Amino acid sequence: MRVSDYFNLGRSQPTLSFVDVDVLGDTRLFISPRAVRLLPSQWGDECVSLIQSFFSQVLHLIHSGDDETAVGLLEQLREPNETHLGLSQGKSQGRALGVQSARSVWRALSKSEAAKSGLLVDLEDTVLMIDGISVDVVSDMVTNIIRGPLIQYTQEASGQYGIPLTEGVASGPLWDAKTRSWQELFVSLPLVDGEKLLLVPKEIVRQDMDYDVDKYYRHFILEHLRQQELASNSELVHVIKSGKNKGKQKVYIKDLKEKYGTGKAAVVEQTLANPGLLQAYREELKNPSRPLTHATIADIEGTDQPDWDSLLADVINVRSGPRDAHAYENAIESLLSALMYPALAHPRVQHELHDGRKRVDITYSNMGHSGFFHWLAQHYSCAHIFFECKNYTYELDNPVLDQLSGRFSPSRGQVGFIVCRQLEKLDRFSARCRDTAKDQRGYVMVLQDSDLRELVESKKRNSLRFFDLLLIKNKFSFLVD
Repeated sequence: MRVSDYFNLGRSQPTLSFVDVDVLGDTRLFISPRAVRLLPSQWGDECVSLIQSFFSQVLHLIHSGDDETAVGLLEQLREPNETHLGLSQGKSQGRALGVQSARSVWRALSKSEAAKSGLLVDLEDTVLMIDGISVDVVSDMVTNIIRGPLIQYTQEASGQYGIPLTEGVASGPLWDAKTRSWQELFVSLPLVDGEKLLLVPKEIVRQDMDYDVDKYYRHFILEHLRQQELASNSELVHVIKSGKNKGKQKVYIKDLKEKYGTGKAAVVEQTLANPGLLQAYREELKNPSRPLTHATIADIEGTDQPDWDSLLADVINVRSGPRDAHAYENAIESLLSALMYPALAHPRVQHELHDGRKRVDITYSNMGHSGFFHWLAQHYSCAHIFFECKNYTYELDNPVLDQLSGRFSPSRGQVGFIVCRQLEKLDRFSARCRDTAKDQRGYVMVLQDSDLRELVESKKRNSLRFFDLLLIKNKFSFLVD
């Protein structure tokens, strides 16, 4: 049973901002710290700060000889069963560290030449160089460290989707970057059969971590050693005696493993001797894996892919007029959240600005790693993209335009959309939007029912390829040309 089923949300995974996990078991996905680092938001920055401060504090304590305090910090990285992510079979059983494993990791860190030498820079580096640390353990460690922001996200998402919260729930250990210590509070969280639930934004989960010790060892370390042996014409070099490669020199992987060893100890030894290898590996991973697609998530969860016709029909079938404004906004958000993911993610409905004095119907974080929204972020202020929903067909006037442009700022973003039905005198309003852009008061575009239909048809045609946003590109070009 998934979160959407348990709480009767009436929503499918593509329209939800969080991973719709199995509330009784685990979904085989992991929180990626590199994906967290990519989030262009205050929430993402807070998570990164927590991860960096915890890891640097543990290393500092080990270097200064305060081993018991270091072990005490590591011991709090316990089983984060409340996210229902990971490899557990049956009921969720997070791995993380706990009391016994914490001492093992402390021992590995304290003895590791990688830690002593400064090779370890980020938490992900431990996957490559520290025994006992694997990708699922790093994911669980990160979950513990960013539990505070995850609680905040869960509370916001619960309010948005109508998930009931229970007050007075023990938070679990919360890392405080200022005091560099663990704290615990009583908070409001959803409960599933008496067990607390933490929701996780789907843009920070992956099937695997970017860092992979086997790939680093095989494709960087062994390849370097192979070239080294060939250059010196060592005893490991063999000459092929027959076949199409006759006369060519070859070094066998098994011989390299026998001479230089395997495992993380060999990885550390060779990386210390050749630090450029790690730098080259990090450079190759400069552009980490992209957020999971709808199809990938559906395959992992065993759920359906987006029903684009149904999502569009939910919008078109809403009666125009102020009485159904809320239903229209809800239908628009469901459609856009599925349609624009992963470029636009983390939707916030009725997002408050200026201490609640202003609101925006829907605010998305611009997560575009390629395509139009990525290009837009390179040239214009658009950390967030704003949507105002107007459930009517008559002419839009200046106050409507000023309402949205008044929400813009250089830090929040200066690009937004007015989503509406089939408007009267659209050309006149489009000209007003162009004037607003030329006056440097922001960039506002209009999406009517017909535009949404065109976007949906484009998505259906390009479901396995890049989503063509030509319609939106043209609307933006009209503003700036």
